[in-house]
Amino acid sequence: MTQAARKAPSAVVVVALVTALCLTGDSMLYIALPIYWREAGLDSLWQVGVLLSVNRLVRLPFNPLIGALYRRISLKTGLLLAVVLGVITTLGYALASSFVAWLALRALWGVAWSFFRIGGMSTVVYSAAEGGRGRAMGLYNGLYRLGSLGGMLIGGLLVPLYGLPALAAGFGIASLLGIPLLLMGFRLPPGHEQAASAAVAVAQGEPLLGRFWNRVVLSGFCIALLIQGVLAATLSALIEHYYGARIDLFGLLLSVTALSGLLQAARWSWETWLGGRIGHWSDGARGRLPLLIGTLVLGALGFAGLGSGLPLGLWLPTCLLVMLLCTALTTLNDALAADAARRGDVVRAMTRYSVAQDLGAALGPVLAFLLVPLPGGFIWLYGGGGLMLAVLAAGWWRNRDAAPLSA
Repeated sequence: MTQAARKAPSAVVVVALVTALCLTGDSMLYIALPIYWREAGLDSLWQVGVLLSVNRLVRLPFNPLIGALYRRISLKTGLLLAVVLGVITTLGYALASSFVAWLALRALWGVAWSFFRIGGMSTVVYSAAEGGRGRAMGLYNGLYRLGSLGGMLIGGLLVPLYGLPALAAGFGIASLLGIPLLLMGFRLPPGHEQAASAAVAVAQGEPLLGRFWNRVVLSGFCIALLIQGVLAATLSALIEHYYGARIDLFGLLLSVTALSGLLQAARWSWETWLGGRIGHWSDGARGRLPLLIGTLVLGALGFAGLGSGLPLGLWLPTCLLVMLLCTALTTLNDALAADAARRGDVVRAMTRYSVAQDLGAALGPVLAFLLVPLPGGFIWLYGGGGLMLAVLAAGWWRNRDAAPLSA
C-alpha cells in the first residue's frame, strides 16, 4: 500500500466529525422514544415507529433531488446546509409536544441527512487514494458514528434524569460547531472536479455499473433494514420484553434505556478504529468479498440468536458479537459501493446507493413495530433477519467470481 493510501484524507475526517455532531440528537431518539413516548407527547407506540421511519421515507424522494443539487453546488455548500438543518431539527426536539410537530422535525432531519450522506460518501470517493478506499470508508463510518455513541450513551444514561428536551437542546447547541469546522477544515484534493467530469462523460449512456452494482445495492438495502432499522429501533424494547424494565447486571441495577444505550454505544466506541482496520484488511489482495460472505454467515446466526430469548448471560455476548458484525457489514458493503462509484458518475451512484439504504432503514422500524405486538413477534422479527443475511451470503458465494471490482 502506498503512503498516500495509508494517510487519512483530511476532508474525510472533517466531514465525518461534523456529521457526528449533528447525529447525536437523532441517535438519542432511538433509545428514548420507545420508552418515553408518552412524555414526548405521543399517543401510541405505533407513532414511535412512524417517527423513527419518516426521516428515511422522506429521503427517498429527496435523495435524487439533492444528488442533482450537488451537481450545481460544491460539496462544502451542501454540507453547510446540512448542518443548519440539523441544528434546527435537534433544537426543535426540545420543544415538540405533539405527533404533528415531531413528524415535521423528523422529515426535516431526513432532508439534512440526505445532504450529509451523499456529500460525505462522495467526499470519501473523491479523496481516498487507490488501494486505500476501504480504510477511508471505514474511517468515515467510524468517525461519524461517534455521534451515535454520544447520542445513545448520553441519552440512555441522562434522559431518565434530565428529560428528553434538555438533552435535545444541548445536542442542538453542540451541533453548531460543525459550521466553523467545515469553513476552516474542509478541502478536497486538487483536480477532483476534472476527474469527476471525465468519469461522468465515460458513464453517459451506459447502464450504471451492471449486475455487480445491483448486488451491492441489494446488500446495502438489507443491511440497512436490519441494522439501522430493526436493531436500532427495537433493542431497548427487546431487552424490556425478555428481561424486564430494570436489569441486574453484575450487581448493578440498570434501566432498560441505560443497558440499550451502553450496548449500542459499545459499537460506536470501537467502530472508529475497527472500521478502518476492517477496511484496510479488505484493501488487500483477496479483496472484500471473502470477508463480506463470512461476516454475513456469522451475522445470520447472531441475529437469530438475539430474538430467541437466550439467558441474559448468553444474550449479552451474542449482542456484542452482532454489534461487531454490524461494523464489518457496513464498512465492507460501503467500500464495495465506493469501488463501483469511482468507475462512473460518483454523485449519481452514491445517490442511488443512499436511496436503497434509506428505503431499508425506513422499512425496518415500521416492519418491526408491526411484528413486535404479535405472539412470538421478536422471534419472527429477528429470526427472519437472520434468514435474510443467510440468503445474502449464499447469493454472494454463488457469484463470488463474478468480476468483483478491485479496491
